[in-house]
Amino acid sequence: MDASDNASRNEPMQMDSGAQAKDKEKEELTETMNKLHIEGSSSGIQTPNFRRKPVIIIVVGMAGSGKTTLLHRLVCHTHLSNIRGYVLNLDPAVMTLPYAANIDIRDTVKYKEVMKQFNLGPNGGILTSLNLFATKFDEVISVIERRADQLDYVIVDTPGQIEIFTWSASGAIITEAFASTFPTVVTYVVDTPRSENPTTFMSNMLYACSILYKTRLPLILAFNKVDVAQHQFALEWMEDFEAFQAAASSDHSYTSTLTQSLSLVLDEFYNNLKSVGVSAVNGAGIEAFFKAVEASAEEYMETYKADLDKRHGEKQRLEEERRRENMDKLRRDMEKSGGENVVLSTGLKDKETSKSKSMIDEEDEEEDEEMDDDDDLGIYSEEEDAIDEDEDEEVDRFHF
Repeated sequence: MDASDNASRNEPMQMDSGAQAKDKEKEELTETMNKLHIEGSSSGIQTPNFRRKPVIIIVVGMAGSGKTTLLHRLVCHTHLSNIRGYVLNLDPAVMTLPYAANIDIRDTVKYKEVMKQFNLGPNGGILTSLNLFATKFDEVISVIERRADQLDYVIVDTPGQIEIFTWSASGAIITEAFASTFPTVVTYVVDTPRSENPTTFMSNMLYACSILYKTRLPLILAFNKVDVAQHQFALEWMEDFEAFQAAASSDHSYTSTLTQSLSLVLDEFYNNLKSVGVSAVNGAGIEAFFKAVEASAEEYMETYKADLDKRHGEKQRLEEERRRENMDKLRRDMEKSGGENVVLSTGLKDKETSKSKSMIDEEDEEEDEEMDDDDDLGIYSEEEDAIDEDEDEEVDRFHF
């Protein structure tokens, strides 16, 4: 009885000591993770350090749409309204900027030097400069993160050649880096006077639709130059299908017929799109633009961020599966080798073997051909000798 009592008393003591040891290990692990700035996750997947502010505004638009001038107006509005803004220029080929950029790609990459070094043209130089800048874009994100509590908006100016940013790998890297850290909104600037043509208007809408599905971010249509031409016609075309059909029916060409068909396809795209009319010259519609930005940021938090987190988690899961498969393969190779030294096969040896074998085969074929040539040269018949003599006579006859 005494022995059993002692054992029963020792069991709780051992359990308490074991629990204390586990708690101590957990505390040490937590302290180590804090020192290394590592955040724990219940799912085992590390998510980016997301901040609700500032809101990133990426301004894109066709060449000549007034994109840079509009961005200058936005910067002036932030100064006058005591809005804390930050400006980022991603156009390496611009000569002068009407605004002061906090971060300028021209301070890091020299556009003309890139063209000279890589023998590129203007567009190739812009694209290569943007690619070089994108390799260090994590440093830009770190700079903005350190100032995040002091900022409301980060306005990003993009190259004048819109396809260089929207359809390049560097543009996708920059956009995803912003969207995974801050609420991000894309603004597509439309040249309102030129869009009065139904075909040009439809071309702009198709490009805006492609940007929306490429970036998977909230999109705002900014109809610029409303001081020259009001954008009410565009809003009417987007809301009323028959009004656009009537405007496009005056032209009976194939392009007009295709435009009318596409307007019906984009009806759902128009319903979920925010559009404002602005003027980069007199500042009309700028306040409405920032209200649309705030609404798009809320939409981002409700809809787009969940989709982004889902895609990020799926990417992490696939990466984890690939890493696990590589570890399992390494473990099987180690068990198979039994601790012996193993020469890893990189495929180069097999390539060299096959290459040497092919070279040997080629040499054998050349030797066979040479032997055949020697046989041909060494065996002559009387008729062939006679032909050769005739040929020699003809050569002598034409000798000068």
